Amino acid sequence: MKTIVTEVDPAELDVSSETETSDDADGAEERTFGPKIKLTVEVDEETFDDAIDQAFRKIAKEIRVPGFRKGKVPRRVLESHIGSEYARAQALEDAIPGYYADAVRAEAVDVIAAPELSLTSGEDTGSVCFEAVVETRPRIRIRGYEDLQIEIPNPAPSDEEVQEQIDVQRRQSAELVDVERPAASGDQVSIDIQGTVEGEPLPGLTADDYLYSVGSGGIVEEVDSQLEGASADDKLSFSADHPVQEDVTIDFEIKVHAVKEEVLPELTDEWVEENTEHETVDELQAETIQRMRMMRIFQANAAMRENTATALAELVEDDVPDSMVNGEMSEQLQQLAMRLQGQGMNVESWMQMTGQDPESFSVELRDAAERSAKVDLALRSIVTRESVEVDDDELEEELERMAEQFQTPVHELRHQIEDHGDGLGPLIAEIGKRKALEWLVAEVGLIDSDGNTIDRDDLELPDLPGSDSDSDNSEEDHGATVDSAEAENEDHSEEDDEQ
Repeated sequence: MKTIVTEVDPAELDVSSETETSDDADGAEERTFGPKIKLTVEVDEETFDDAIDQAFRKIAKEIRVPGFRKGKVPRRVLESHIGSEYARAQALEDAIPGYYADAVRAEAVDVIAAPELSLTSGEDTGSVCFEAVVETRPRIRIRGYEDLQIEIPNPAPSDEEVQEQIDVQRRQSAELVDVERPAASGDQVSIDIQGTVEGEPLPGLTADDYLYSVGSGGIVEEVDSQLEGASADDKLSFSADHPVQEDVTIDFEIKVHAVKEEVLPELTDEWVEENTEHETVDELQAETIQRMRMMRIFQANAAMRENTATALAELVEDDVPDSMVNGEMSEQLQQLAMRLQGQGMNVESWMQMTGQDPESFSVELRDAAERSAKVDLALRSIVTRESVEVDDDELEEELERMAEQFQTPVHELRHQIEDHGDGLGPLIAEIGKRKALEWLVAEVGLIDSDGNTIDRDDLELPDLPGSDSDSDNSEEDHGATVDSAEAENEDHSEEDDEQ
């Protein structure tokens, strides 16, 4: 089989390879295409005869010839009964997609959409020649990634945040004291509440002497706004939209019996010893700081990778081909469906539970898909500009991981990818993209929400008190960060789906 690859001039196409205006109701939607190439593939007569032979075997399973069992009719007998034209047409239909896939794999063409196939010769006799015009992934050049600065949560909690966490425990021992003033956010109010729809009581919204925390958002927003500022003996009547069902209004009647203020116990060593696993206030504060710091380090590292990708996408000024965006949308929707299936739900029921309408969900899905496509193009650009290379050991390690996942020997997996899949090129590209992202994450500037610079040393996991770490642990082990652990975890998960 011989293949010739040529670039397609947009002027030679019926529609531009850059944009195409759709015929929708508004007539304003434009489609964006990637660069197109033309594969001219010639299959010699001897090779194609194997496809004809396969076609005859397929036909033999569908027809009956006296004197032969179904599926066992020799080719020469079939030719004498039905001729060779039908089998040749069947062979063309069955074999050309495979020839096209072989040509794409052999020429390492990075296709992003289905091809436009056209037979140019060989319909009746001789060698077969066809052309395939196919859309490919564009190559872009981005600027500014060397100076990226991203915002992440500060790993060091403030004194106020530490105190708020301690107060959460103190509230468990808080006393409620009646106060002669209007209710404020954080107060507890004793109320009679009745919620009705068209005069019918709503299950779960009728109660007497119900203790409600003002500002908690436990019912609907209007309940909190009405109770804030209310005093004992006040009667409230108002309506609010149903939080889940559309076009349904809930009518509320609330009688306020009392306003109660939380009085927290004094923070002393005695209270700490009686109500926590610590003995002193200093111990409780130290443990709270360490726990919050651990959590924030995980959050900061996750945000560092996510926000780096988001900032990188914003550097892409080129239009992304619709084929890439649509492919990302399909993949993300499939992943969502699989996760929901594991929870016993489907996408439709999940949308109803979360109150999302199909139109807004589709818009959000497309925005996320476009961002992913831009990150893909940007990372490939960095791979080229920074000369990121994937060595044989990295490729073999990835193949071993995939082989373990699919429970198949490595050599069989490699054979499937090289001879029947897309080849090793896409897999190498994915590893290169991961390495490019890891490099960029290590290079970006880090600031918190106030614009303060964050030292990467502050993202290291602190040593836990009383840990039994061996004294001979390597320096690298002690200096490991969540970022490096997460990068390894992403190495083990990203190829499961994608992308």
